Amino acid sequence: MKILPLLVGLLLVCQACASDTDTMAPPDPTEEGARFLSLGDSYTIGESVPASDRWSVILADLLRKEGIPVKSPDIIARTGWTTAELSEAIRQANNTNTYDLVSLLIGVNNQYRGQSLERYRTEFRELLRTSVTFAGGRADRVFVLSIPDWGVTPFAATRNREQIAREIDAFNAVAKEETEKAGIRYVDITPISRTALNDPTLVASDGLHYSGKMHRLWAEKALPVVKEIISKN
Repeated sequence: MKILPLLVGLLLVCQACASDTDTMAPPDPTEEGARFLSLGDSYTIGESVPASDRWSVILADLLRKEGIPVKSPDIIARTGWTTAELSEAIRQANNTNTYDLVSLLIGVNNQYRGQSLERYRTEFRELLRTSVTFAGGRADRVFVLSIPDWGVTPFAATRNREQIAREIDAFNAVAKEETEKAGIRYVDITPISRTALNDPTLVASDGLHYSGKMHRLWAEKALPVVKEIISKN
């Protein structure tokens, strides 16, 4: 029977009740620098990796090492969230803070659940507007990361990896188009995610998500873009 593998997949991808959710941590009076908000799903919350290995946390650390003061990121993310669920969580968080830097990485669960590209486009566009609002109305303070390809992970070994890749590419094409229309920077980390096919050290212990080593590669990819964003503002 195919019921058990399906249930396992749903538990791994949609752990909305079991996974961490970071929201706005109390401000640290000893911390100085730009305020950073990171919005997303399992790839932002860092499913199956320590908090210190989340890509946004690594990115903030890399910026500080470059002499750019940045506070530890506030994170609104949870494993399993779609665009609609992230939007709802943002509404419930009632966060009225303004940030100097805002990141968005969302869409893998829209693809996984078979939702339409049209729905994704509409909801992603709204999240872009929300991100700009968090950035004080400045689209030049927002950046988007592309959706990684979970089809290269061991979890997808018995699935149609080519189909997953095509669907991920289609969702990313929508995200890239809408991001650029909004005047927001787009960072393509999907090719990096696909290198995990031949490097098991880039996969987390659950066999589905990515390791801290992969998160660091994403942070390093985003670093020059974010440095440019900060330097121009």
